[in-house]
Formats: sequence, C-alpha cells, structure tokens
Amino acid sequence: MTLTSIIIPTYNRLGLLRSCVESIRAHTRSAFEIIVVDNASDDGTEAYCRASKLTFISLPENRGFPLACNIGLQLAAGEELLLLNNDVIVSPGWLDNLKSALYSAPDIGIVGPVTNYASGRQQVQTGYTDIAGFHAEALRANIPDAAKWLETRRLVGLCFLFKRQLMDAIGLLDERFSPGHYEDDDYCYRARLQGYRLLIAGDCLVHHEGSASFKEVYSASLQELVERNRRIFMEKWQVDPSQFI
Repeated sequence: MTLTSIIIPTYNRLGLLRSCVESIRAHTRSAFEIIVVDNASDDGTEAYCRASKLTFISLPENRGFPLACNIGLQLAAGEELLLLNNDVIVSPGWLDNLKSALYSAPDIGIVGPVTNYASGRQQVQTGYTDIAGFHAEALRANIPDAAKWLETRRLVGLCFLFKRQLMDAIGLLDERFSPGHYEDDDYCYRARLQGYRLLIAGDCLVHHEGSASFKEVYSASLQELVERNRRIFMEKWQVDPSQFI
C-alpha cells in the first residue's frame, strides 16, 4: 500500500485544524502521514500538534500558502502528495476514491473532490446544514463510481492530490503567488503543459468551510490580492485563467 503525504498549511483557527485532522484519522483507511506547516499561529496550534503527535513545522512569520505547501512537499515521504486546506472535513471513502481516480490512467496528474464551497466545477449542490448532515450525505456520495469522474482543465487547491512523479516533472508551487490565489491554477496549467490530465472525482464529497484563514488575515484586501495574482498568471503565461473555470 502506497503512502499518501497529507500537507496542511495552517494559520490560527485551531478549531478548524482539529476538526480536519480528526476527520482524517477517523475516516482514512489508506496509509497516510500528516504534515502540518504552521504560519506563525498564536492560538495554541503548536501545542495541539505536539500533543497529537503530528509532524509539525513552525514558521517564524506568516509566509503564505504556496511557501508553506512547498516546505511540506519537500519533507513528504509519500508517493502521493495531497495539499489540504485546514478548513476541510473528510468522510469515509474520501482518499480511496481520490486515489482510484488518480491511478485510473498513467497520464492522470492531479485529482480533486467535489465540495459545498469552491470556485468552478467542483462546487456541487448540497442539502446538509451541519457536519452530521455532511457525513450522512457523504456516505451516499462517496460510493465508488468511476462514472462520476469528470475531466477538467482546472482544480482548486483546497484538496489537491497528485503523484510524486508529477512534482518531479514540474516542480513545486510558484511562490510568486504568495500569500495565495492562482498558485493552484498555475500548477494545473503546468501539469497540462506536460501532458497530464486532471480529474474531478465526483464520488468524493468533502466539506469546505471556505477560505477561513484567508478571510481572517486579508479580508480588507482580498479582492485586490486576487486581481494582483490573476495579473501575475496572465503575465507569466499570456493566458486568461478565467477560460479554465
């Protein structure tokens, strides 16, 4: 059984991180390791990670999402690498179904789930109103079904599974997009330029609280940051990323 390295960048919002980690530990049958990369939280995150025996890296200041991911990727031991937001909750079957999609063909490079909150094609209509309702809905949604896989040109980085082979081919996330936004679009584009395909695994539903740490830090300037990084993407590739959504 191959090992999946689950890398969780985090900044404060300890309650969300705890719920995320607990859901992984409760609902993952495949072999995995968790690597938490903390962007200088001051809410007890470090004490929690140590008490929970998590692999934990503490940065001296908030360096943003791409750099935190890259540190985790460089420490990872797994053949599969999974970037996961700290505000995601998973349910039974989630990782097995993502891995089935990832290994369904040699040229599949990245896969992602469907969710209640995301930009683009991964957002689906959900009917639940609390986490118990999510798990009940996910129990039905996460029945393995390759007919629910959908090829796409873009995946959102909230839950982003790829092969080490892909990282060896295209490298780490581009840190010029720090503190975040469009680094996932950039990674998907680089993967497709190398001939890899991307899949949405419609048989994997995860709950996403929605940019929780970002809203806390950048709420006043979030739209400005998004626009800046969109310009960086367009200058880098001479392509408008909105055509991939």
